[in-house]
Amino acid sequence: MTTAILSALPQEQAGLAVQLQDLEVVRYAARDFHVGRWHGRPVLFALSRIGKVAAATTAAALIERFGARRIVFTGLAGGLHPDVKVGDTVIGSEFLQHDMDASPLFPRYEVPLYGRARFAADLELTALLLAAARSLGAADMIDPATCRRFGLAAPRIHHGLLISGDRFVTRADEAQQLRSALPDALAVEMEAAAVAQVCHDHGVPFAAVRNISDRADEQAHVDFPAYLEEVAGVQARALIGTLLPLLPP
Repeated sequence: MTTAILSALPQEQAGLAVQLQDLEVVRYAARDFHVGRWHGRPVLFALSRIGKVAAATTAAALIERFGARRIVFTGLAGGLHPDVKVGDTVIGSEFLQHDMDASPLFPRYEVPLYGRARFAADLELTALLLAAARSLGAADMIDPATCRRFGLAAPRIHHGLLISGDRFVTRADEAQQLRSALPDALAVEMEAAAVAQVCHDHGVPFAAVRNISDRADEQAHVDFPAYLEEVAGVQARALIGTLLPLLPP
């Protein structure tokens, strides 16, 4: 069964493709798809680019063109919930588009004609992702020097709602509005809910993990570039390398 690992930005998959045996790079739909084997398992790596449309397009290609039978999204996000701090890891249980609003025809956040606002992560795949993360420990996925550089103290692993929208949330007032409207949301990003909807349509298991790079406020634009370079790929290599041997064939 082919597993696809999807991210929005190159730094979020830094060093992953070189792990593949029998690597082949296939150009399709203006994207490079890295196809090969890791831990004896068929694996695909792809970059969606930023935003829901780009993520949905890439997810559909992974399924329809390359035969992906499970998709895992990995990358960074902004923390929303008070318990979620910079350096923490969030694994999604559900996914929602916070900028979906077709009211008054449909309730706010509900995806029209689906009868739902939230798309659930696959239980089995998410349980294995959680097991991989917990076996490593959040602090072990980021080296001590990096933790000191960014002032990270005792990073934790969380499991809950991830919300997506086509905007990079960088204002404290906007983050507060999201917290008020969706108090159980742990973090905000720009792709996972779209991929979850595509996987729902195709009956393909989906899971997502995000490392928290900022608190989705005025410091986000200052912290994000450095954190992206120094943390995102490091965590992905550790976590995906631990997850793959746990997956059923």
